Amino acid sequence: MSDNGVARAFDFEVEGVKHHESTVGSPFYDGGPEAIRFIDKDGNRIRNEVNLPYDKYVDALTEEDGRRLYRDMALIRRLDAEGTALQRQGELGLWPGLLGQEAAQIGIGRAMKPQDYAFPAYREHGVAWCKDVDPLAIMGMYRGCSHGGWDPDEKRFHMYTIVIGNNALHAVGYAMGVQRDGDYGTGDPERDTAVVTFFGDGATAQGDIMESFVFAAVNQAPVVFYCQNNQWAISEPNVRQTRNPLYERASGFGFPGVRVDGNDVLATYAVSQHALEHARSGQGPFLIEAYTYRMGAHTTSDDPTKYRDSAEVELWRERDPLMRLKNFLLSLHETEEAFFDEVDREADELAAKVRAGVQQMPDPPTSMLFENTYVDPHEPLEQQRAEFEEYMAGFENEEA
Repeated sequence: MSDNGVARAFDFEVEGVKHHESTVGSPFYDGGPEAIRFIDKDGNRIRNEVNLPYDKYVDALTEEDGRRLYRDMALIRRLDAEGTALQRQGELGLWPGLLGQEAAQIGIGRAMKPQDYAFPAYREHGVAWCKDVDPLAIMGMYRGCSHGGWDPDEKRFHMYTIVIGNNALHAVGYAMGVQRDGDYGTGDPERDTAVVTFFGDGATAQGDIMESFVFAAVNQAPVVFYCQNNQWAISEPNVRQTRNPLYERASGFGFPGVRVDGNDVLATYAVSQHALEHARSGQGPFLIEAYTYRMGAHTTSDDPTKYRDSAEVELWRERDPLMRLKNFLLSLHETEEAFFDEVDREADELAAKVRAGVQQMPDPPTSMLFENTYVDPHEPLEQQRAEFEEYMAGFENEEA
C-alpha cells in the first residue's frame, strides 16, 4: 500500500512513466481520456469529441446486432472456461485463457470482412470463432492431436503462432502480397482486403514487432496491428515494457495509432471498422491498442497470484465486458432477461459438445510427423519417413 492507502499494482515506481496504469484506483486506470469508449462500466451510452469519428459505426448497429455481439462473447467465454477445465483434468496439454478479453476480440472479429486475413498469436479464440474456426480444431492442437486443424486459406485465419511477435512479420509479408495482387484500394467492397495481426503488450518489446512496423510503414501495407494490452506480459507489468502509451508508437513510424477501451465491444467494433477501411482503401497501416485486462492466468501453467495485487483484479472485474453490454441492452427496453438465460443455456450445450469432442479425439497417426513439410517431394524426408515406419513396425511385431 502507498502512504495514502491506495493499493499499488506493483511494488515499485518509475518516474516519468505516463501510460496510466501504475496505481490501482487512479482516474486514468481505465486507459485515460484518450481511450475511445461508447458505453461505460454501468452500460450508459457515451458521446464526446474523442468518439466523434467513430460514432457512425455504432449508430448503424441495431439492438439485434448488440444481442449478437453479446451472444458471441458469452459463448466464447464459456468455451474458454471449458478449455481451462479440460486442461486441469488432463485432457489438454495447455490452455491460454482469454477471460476479460472477449470484447477486444469479438469487436474486431465481427468488424472483419470474409476476405480479411487474420494472423493470430495463441490466445485469439474469439477471433477464431468469428472466422468460423471449429473450437475443436483449436483444442485438438492443445491436446497434441493436430498441427492446427483448419485450412488457413479457407478460414482466412492463420495457424496460431507461439513465437512471440513472429506473426506480425508474417502478416506484413502477406499484406505486401495483397498489394502486389492489387487487392486493395480498388473501391470494390468484395475485393479490397485488409490483414490483421494480433499480439499482446509484452510482444511490443520484441524486435519482430518493430521490424514489422518498419516494413508496413515504408510499403504502406494494408495491415492493422491489433495490440491487446492486457496489462501483464506473463509476470511483467507494462511499466517494465514501456514508458509511453503503446498506441503512441505508431506515430514514430509514420502511421496512425489509437487507444480503445478493450472492454467495450461497441468501441472495439467501431474503431476496428475505421482501421480496416483505412487499410483496405490503400492508406497504409494502422495500430489499435485495445486497453483491457487478463482476468485469469497467462496460461494454465501460470499462477498470477504470485505477482498481481488482488485489488487490481477486483477493479477490473467491475468493468466486465459482458455485464457492460448486458446493462446497455437492458436499458434499451427491447432486450429482456429471457434472452440472456437462453444464451446461457446455449453456452452450456456448446461446452458439453466440445468436452465430448475433445475426449473422443483419436490419437493422430505417427505418419503425420512428416506431412505438410515441403510442397514438392523431398528425398531425405521420405527416407526418414521410411526409417521411422520400419522402426514403429518393429513394436507391432513384438506385440504379435
